[in-house]
Amino acid sequence: MDRTPHRRDDGELLGWIRAEGDGWVAIDLLGREVTGGVEWLDAEAALERHGIAYLADPWMLEGDGAPLRVRLVEVTPARIVVKADDFGDITRAAPLIELPWPLPARLRPPRDGDPDAFTVSRD
Repeated sequence: MDRTPHRRDDGELLGWIRAEGDGWVAIDLLGREVTGGVEWLDAEAALERHGIAYLADPWMLEGDGAPLRVRLVEVTPARIVVKADDFGDITRAAPLIELPWPLPARLRPPRDGDPDAFTVSRD
């Protein structure tokens, strides 16, 4: 896929812009389309608004059983690496889980009812 990187004024990569038909599509760092086909400047503006803060948010990894709360460790156009949310505890070793790029459907933002890791249950 031909795409042009788009960076903030400080050089931080925000995503890419690729041609589609007569327009341009903004793509974030996880490979998600931020816009449909729009004018080039609108695609740039959309990436600027979208930012990169979502990379610091918790995510949920679907698998066997309940979803696992994870944090993004590495995001490149080759792979996405996550680990179980350790809430910044550097003494806790959490295995890294490598996923394909773009964002696979099993990695998603938290939804109501997901385990929050703050609630202790004694079932």
